[in-house]
Amino acid sequence: MMILNYIDPIAFELGPISVHWYGIIIAVGILLGYFIAQGSVKRIGFDKDILIDIIFWSAIFGFIVARIYFVIFQWPYYAQHPIEIPMIWYGGIAIHGGLIGGFIAGIIVCRQKNINPFQIGDVIAPSLILGQGIGRWGNFMNHEAHGGPVSKSFLENMHIPDFIINNMYIDGQYYHPTFLYESIWDILGFVILISLRKHLRIGDTFALYLIWYSIGRFFVEGLRTDSLMLTSDIRVAQLMSVVLIVAGIVLMIIRRVRYNAPRYKDVGPLTWSKQKVK
Repeated sequence: MMILNYIDPIAFELGPISVHWYGIIIAVGILLGYFIAQGSVKRIGFDKDILIDIIFWSAIFGFIVARIYFVIFQWPYYAQHPIEIPMIWYGGIAIHGGLIGGFIAGIIVCRQKNINPFQIGDVIAPSLILGQGIGRWGNFMNHEAHGGPVSKSFLENMHIPDFIINNMYIDGQYYHPTFLYESIWDILGFVILISLRKHLRIGDTFALYLIWYSIGRFFVEGLRTDSLMLTSDIRVAQLMSVVLIVAGIVLMIIRRVRYNAPRYKDVGPLTWSKQKVK
C-alpha cells in the first residue's frame, strides 16, 4: 500500500503491545460523550453512577454483538475459516451490530435500576452521535471504510486539508473520504440534538437520533466499497438504516399519542414503568 504523507495506524508501542490510533480515538469519543451526558444526569437527578453502568455493559455487549453481526453477514468466509472468528484484531465489526448490542444492554440496566429507558436514551443520544462522529476518524487513521474512486481535483475542490487528501491516496488511487462525510453529519446531529432536546418530549431526542444518524448513514453507505451485502443489490447497512428511520418515526408518534410524554426539561428521574417522577 502506498499512501502520500502516510499516517501510521499505530500511535506508539509499549514493548510487545501496539497501541492503535483507532482505539485512542474511540476512547476519546467515549470519554467526551460521558462528560457531556454526566451534566444531564446530575441536572435530572439520576444516580451519578448510572452512566458508568450503562457505558460499561453497553460497550462490552455492543462489541460482542458487533462482531457476531459482522460474522453472520460474512458467514461463507468464516464457515471456511472458523478459527478467525475471534480474531478481531484483523478487523471486522459492524456499527449497527454494536448499536443493537448496546441498546439491549442499556435496556437491561434500566430495568434493573428502575429508570425510564426513553429518558436515559434522551440523555445519551447526543453523546452517542458525537462519539460516532469522532470515532470515524479512527477509520481514517486505519485507511479503511473509504468510498469509491475519485480524482485528486475532486478532493481539492472540496477544500479539505491536504493531509486528508494525501491519505485518501491508496494503492495508486484517490477515494471518497466517507469517514469525513459521516463525521460532519454526526457532529451536526450532535449540535441539533443538544439544541432541541429541552424543547422535545421524553423519547423524542432518542428517536430523532435514530432518524438523523440513519439518514446520513444510508447515503454515505451508498458510496462505500466495503459494505456488507444482503444480496448483490442490497447493502445491509442501508436496509438497517431504513428500519431505524421507520422505528424512530413510529417511536415519536407512539410516545406522543399513546403516552402523552412530558417534555424533557420539565421532569426529574422517571421510573421504568410509569411516567411519574420518582
